[in-house]
Amino acid sequence: MQLRSNDFDNGGVLAAAFAAGAPDGFGGNRNPHLAWSGAPEGTRSFALVCIDPDAPTDASLAGKEGVAIPVEHVRGEFYHWAVADIPATVTEIPAGSAADGFEKGGKRDPRGPAGARQGLNSYTEWFAGDAGMRGDYLGYDGPYPPPNDLRVHRYIFRVFALDVEKLDLPARFAAPDLLRAIQGHVLAEAAVHGRYSLNPAVDPAG
Repeated sequence: MQLRSNDFDNGGVLAAAFAAGAPDGFGGNRNPHLAWSGAPEGTRSFALVCIDPDAPTDASLAGKEGVAIPVEHVRGEFYHWAVADIPATVTEIPAGSAADGFEKGGKRDPRGPAGARQGLNSYTEWFAGDAGMRGDYLGYDGPYPPPNDLRVHRYIFRVFALDVEKLDLPARFAAPDLLRAIQGHVLAEAAVHGRYSLNPAVDPAG
């Protein structure tokens, strides 16, 4: 099974059009184009996640004046997208078809493939303590790495071919719930990743 994007090469740099954060404020926050092929016989649905494995584990360091987050700082996962129950007939998600712009408080009814279910992304927890930003962030919300982070962040898009049409998930689910629910149902998987940084001292292509 293969996964590709018309908007970035595997291991290449993501444009600010696909990020929640840009050097001058909010980015375009459009979902990038994704297309997959080679799903095995017996595939009944697909699931999709986008994971940043380079998120700082100490959130208080993000954007802190006079502080640079070192490359060796302990990292955790930040989930930017979780989609369940993508019909087996769908093998492509056009750019901007699921997200186009950042909405404070999260998107109420995010778009996506017909019949699919959109989960919560990690901005739900990130903004939980901010009265002006808190809310349920459903669907795709793109990269917004700390501008003082010395590590280039990777954004890994993973598509899973599943042997079930519907996953056993609550109405309100997040990426970790999806990743647990697919256990024992994965027929094949494909991944592609882009790189992004908001630190002017860091070259995301390097």
